[in-house]
Amino acid sequence: MNASTPSTETTAEESVLPELRDAWWEHGVRRRAEAGVLGVFAELPKLVGSAVSVAWRADRVRTLVVGFATLGSGLMATFGLLSTQRLLVELFAGGPTPDRVRAALPALALLAATTAVAGGLRITIGYAQNGLTPRVNEVAERRLFEATTAVRLAAFDEDAFADDMERATRGSDAAIALVQNTANMFAGLVNLLAVAVAVIVINPLLLVALIVATLPNGYAALRAGHLRYATFLAGSVRRRRLWVLQRQMAERDSAPELRSYGLRGFLLGQYDMVMGAQTREDLALARRVTTTTSVGALVSGVGLGGVWVLVGGLLWGGRIPLSSAVTCVVAVQASQRALAVVTFQLDRLYTDGQFFKEYIGFLERAKQYLPPEGPDGDRTQPQALRQLTVRGVSLAYPDRDQPAVDDVTLTIQAGQTVAFVGENGSGKTTLAAMIAGLRSPSAGVIEWNGHPIADLDEGTLLRRISVVMQEHHKWPYTAATNIAMGDIGTAPAQKAIEQAANRAAAHETILNLPNGYRTLLDKTFKHGQDLSGGQWQRITAARGFYRDADLLIMDEPSSALDPRAEDALFRAVRSRQGHKTTILITHRLANVIHADRIFVMHDGVLTEEGTHRELVAAPGRYAELFAMQASGYVAEPDDAGSPSA
Repeated sequence: MNASTPSTETTAEESVLPELRDAWWEHGVRRRAEAGVLGVFAELPKLVGSAVSVAWRADRVRTLVVGFATLGSGLMATFGLLSTQRLLVELFAGGPTPDRVRAALPALALLAATTAVAGGLRITIGYAQNGLTPRVNEVAERRLFEATTAVRLAAFDEDAFADDMERATRGSDAAIALVQNTANMFAGLVNLLAVAVAVIVINPLLLVALIVATLPNGYAALRAGHLRYATFLAGSVRRRRLWVLQRQMAERDSAPELRSYGLRGFLLGQYDMVMGAQTREDLALARRVTTTTSVGALVSGVGLGGVWVLVGGLLWGGRIPLSSAVTCVVAVQASQRALAVVTFQLDRLYTDGQFFKEYIGFLERAKQYLPPEGPDGDRTQPQALRQLTVRGVSLAYPDRDQPAVDDVTLTIQAGQTVAFVGENGSGKTTLAAMIAGLRSPSAGVIEWNGHPIADLDEGTLLRRISVVMQEHHKWPYTAATNIAMGDIGTAPAQKAIEQAANRAAAHETILNLPNGYRTLLDKTFKHGQDLSGGQWQRITAARGFYRDADLLIMDEPSSALDPRAEDALFRAVRSRQGHKTTILITHRLANVIHADRIFVMHDGVLTEEGTHRELVAAPGRYAELFAMQASGYVAEPDDAGSPSA
């Protein structure tokens, strides 16, 4: 089938893109669609309470200002309608026009004063809300990051934790929106109440007319909102497929292969397939929403017609003066505007409130992943490393049946350079992570100078260990800062930074950057620079060397390095031998022949250990792997029998 012209038998649901999991950013929309109109009202008090609570915690003064100023604004709305009615009474009274105008002056002055005060209160509310927003954002965001940076690394292995955290990342935005929506909805409700009070004072019968004229439109708006949410949710997968396709067709990373393999027609065909289905759904939604709002407008129009009939009857029977009838018209218009605000803010309040609930729930659930905290002075301060002992250690990841590390026992003496080797998935990195204190074993114990590391002060222990990660993070800072982050607790020193870079064969690379050590290593920012994989690996190794740690763990530190840089790196590693302890993880076995001890892992089990000479002499997995790699460097005779070049 031509990719650019999909077969008529192919539907939008048969896209080659894989099935997508639920999107965290649509959680609030999903809850809104499931709740219906009545469900929104049922949860409203709790959401409003949450909004008031977070605003109060962020800034009590501004929260009070918003609340009282909003009430004052509603009070002014009531006075404004009553002043309008009184003004009209005087203007419609009998007598000469000058006399009527003079009689209306007090009511006019009161109306002007009320309008001025209401305007001032609106300015006050806006000022207070603008000051409250950044404080709410700071409080909410800080609480989230305090939790995400404190939990144990194992938390990120749990699917439930990852999903919770994704939804909670909208916590600060949701908190801001929740506070703003609550304030706006409160203002709308106050205005509605103000209009109702004014109408009752004028004539209680007009309140019935007001309700008939406004409620149908309000319900129709809420119902239309429900339809939009439900349809939005139904089209979730299609929209996200479109988002994936847009990234594939319009991003730098995919551009080379798109052109190399001629994928333009294929991707455009996928786009047409999915977008066609989405467009049809959007048109169907437009018809349903238009029908709902039209019915609401029709009912409201009939009700409004009834209002004018009622007002006309009251006028005909002398039950109300003409001034009250005119005021009723103004009140109906004001109430319709206020109701529109309330219904709109109610929808937003409920949707954003779901994200805020997830945020609060995440903060509570994250507590179970926090490291245990003992009383001050309860933990032993780790001293300089003399011996590291691993006793019967095992670790199983939540989503796997087989342990990543299974009953491993070994000992490392201070000053030794040891290597963990083995095939992919053998447990090398997981064992190193447990030794580094980043993961806790599910069985067994790791001892630092005879003390279980679980009993040691975690902060001090981590400062005695430096880890060069295989999957390192590309920090968007300058080259100097990237290296100095290896020992963030000390003041950065340029000389020490350059020494670490030299040991990692990164110094010349950095000097060749436009601004040397001050070059920003992220193309996202102005004047930022991209680095190759090998260059980033040198920066990462330099970060590990910068912390002069008792124990240096290097996980595949040279996988992207050229031979010259790799040789320089491992000469720097060997220079630690005899006075600092190093654990190497690598697949390039030629780099570990000088190690004091080599530990061979397979399927999470320690199968062999010894020096390079001992392991090569014994028929085992290490000897087999080393011979396989070494054979690639042995010249083989060509067809003529002479050695090949």
